Amino acid sequence: MLTQELHTKALAAAQQATADYISTRGEHDACGFAWVTAYVNGASKLGKSFKQQGFDKAYGGGWQLWNPSNSWTQSISAKEAGADAYVRTVRAELPDVKIYSNSRMD
Repeated sequence: MLTQELHTKALAAAQQATADYISTRGEHDACGFAWVTAYVNGASKLGKSFKQQGFDKAYGGGWQLWNPSNSWTQSISAKEAGADAYVRTVRAELPDVKIYSNSRMD
């Protein structure tokens, strides 16, 4: 289950990863977006736990959370670092969940 505690921990990891990326590499990169997609059944207890934490239905299937780092940067690489950190944190505690980071240029 994606508990509030795990979600908060993953969000903090995402924010830190994005901040670290910007502080070491700057924001000199292409503009874009990053998000996390979890491929879970929305009717299951697991799926409902993702929805409770703010995940929305994804167009291509699954449940998504846009910009988990909550950063205002336009740097796609910085936002990708945050999404990757969110996924790593969740996978560490829920290794069987199919969760991935995604991005696209603006």
